[in-house]
Amino acid sequence: MPLSMYQLTAPVLVRMLGNLSAILDKAEAWAETKKIDPLVLTSARLAPDMHPLSRQVQIATDMAKGGAARLAGVEPPSFPDTETTFPELKARLQKTIDFINSLPAEKFEGAEDRTVTLKAGPNEFTFKGVDYFNGFLMPNVYFHLTTAYAILRHNGLDIGKMDFVGRP
Repeated sequence: MPLSMYQLTAPVLVRMLGNLSAILDKAEAWAETKKIDPLVLTSARLAPDMHPLSRQVQIATDMAKGGAARLAGVEPPSFPDTETTFPELKARLQKTIDFINSLPAEKFEGAEDRTVTLKAGPNEFTFKGVDYFNGFLMPNVYFHLTTAYAILRHNGLDIGKMDFVGRP
């Protein structure tokens, strides 16, 4: 039996967002141990022209909830981008996980052929569902998750590959 779009989307997004939440737990505890103001980490960036950690988490959750919603044929929820602390970022991750978990598998039936249209600034993009998943959704989610990981690792947090991918 072939994998469904639900199986490819929802559990993977939930797992990866959960892994990021666990990494944020480690970062928060590490900052406390090292007497580092947590805002130093949540506002850290890899380069001056890149978004800080807090925005990387916001974009990762926006991509995940928006992507799952579009593939399920439902309207994505809107979250204001106001989080600056580890508890606020973790709450946003949990809200996103809860939303994705609320989507029934049946809503994803036919998603591979569903037309997905989204606006990005003045541009509008239209995809076939499977092309949206492979060429837009997952690369964007992984980019922002990886960047969040890299920001924390670059700042000295002792995390590794297994923190990112999670334990089997």
